[in-house]
Amino acid sequence: MVLNPLTFWIAAGAVTLAAAYAYLRWVWFFRDPVRVPPADPAAVLAPADGKVIYVRPIEEGAVWSFKLGRPIPLPEITHSADPPRSGWVVGIYMSPLDVHYVYAPAFGRVDEVSHHTAARNWPMVDMWEYIRLTWLHRAVDLLGKRHHLENERLTLRLWMEGTNRPAERADARGAEGDLWLVEIADRFVNKIRCFVQSGQVVRAGQKLSFISRGSQVDVIMPDPQVHVVVRPGMQVYGALSVIARREGRP
Repeated sequence: MVLNPLTFWIAAGAVTLAAAYAYLRWVWFFRDPVRVPPADPAAVLAPADGKVIYVRPIEEGAVWSFKLGRPIPLPEITHSADPPRSGWVVGIYMSPLDVHYVYAPAFGRVDEVSHHTAARNWPMVDMWEYIRLTWLHRAVDLLGKRHHLENERLTLRLWMEGTNRPAERADARGAEGDLWLVEIADRFVNKIRCFVQSGQVVRAGQKLSFISRGSQVDVIMPDPQVHVVVRPGMQVYGALSVIARREGRP
């Protein structure tokens, strides 16, 4: 069979697009670049690549949602009992173009791992929000959207070594030195793979997990001596970018 030129170029274009999509979805998406974290003991590193979409204070155990017009109690986000009563929340949106490994923000110990699957995962963004976040590089406030409260999530509580948490407060929630990561999956996922377990010591920049699609990571920092240095709209890179600093550290 001999194809006419127009049919040939249409077929060639379709094959090229299919090959490019397969490469992006099944090879490039799973890339695992070498990350060398900065040697800065006061730094709290970004746990993931992505866009900072909000930075909010925690007040009386809740964080304000402009979308809902009310404060959201932190357990609705962490799906864990007794999260911190004060501090800061930094939300990072991971687009499909970002590396999807999640890294330890500092040297420390994993104190808690809780994985919550969902009967149904809601889409994180609509088409316009996707274009703004991924292609126009604009921040979109996703705090309080349905996926944020209901989708599959992995919650990790870390104790950042080197902080002076008193021994008698070893099990206290929200104590100095604690840091929480809430990894929230996108639609159709339920595939967050966790690489660590409770009690394990991790180094800054060590891989903690992998999320198989576009997703979001909330960083919760109850330490009153933490100073957040990022703002909405900034692009950050896991294990490389500093998102906060612990005052009083060298």
